[in-house]
Amino acid sequence: MLSTFLLCKVIWRVKAISELFINEQIRDKEVRLIGEDGEQLGIMSAKEALAKADEAGLDLVKIAPTAKPPVCKIVDYGKYRYELARKEKDAKKKQKTVEIKEIRLSPNIDTNDLNTKANAARKFLAKGDRVKITLRFRGREMAHMNTSKHILDDFAESLSDVAVIEKAPKVEGRTMTMFLTEKK
Repeated sequence: MLSTFLLCKVIWRVKAISELFINEQIRDKEVRLIGEDGEQLGIMSAKEALAKADEAGLDLVKIAPTAKPPVCKIVDYGKYRYELARKEKDAKKKQKTVEIKEIRLSPNIDTNDLNTKANAARKFLAKGDRVKITLRFRGREMAHMNTSKHILDDFAESLSDVAVIEKAPKVEGRTMTMFLTEKK
């Protein structure tokens, strides 16, 4: 009972730590081997590659399992995992998420209210966000949808110095939407 538990824990740990195959986990007949300096050592059996890794006092790691034959490299496994985690962290740090901010308008909006909404959109665009302008129609306003398109056009024109239209005004049900992005 206890040995079964330990075996399950070891198997679970191996899968939790890494999806890479190392040393004896590599079951392929032939592998393409890359040395510790990055030089190609050629195609050889997995046993020979493991022997070379042991001789160097390092680990054999399968880095490209889908290649024909799979590519293995002689590296210090702990250091390799650390560098992979470091690269992943740096990539995540450099990544910028663009949010979509929504501004809702109505067909009977006054010019001052429109200017206030335009200033809010200008702030969002300055931060690098995309802006979705939604013109909502209710009740009898639905009969005059085609004449209200000028509101979105005026809105885009007031922001033309900092924004460009990404998606032109489009009617979807009771709303007309348009997307603006920062001018590059």
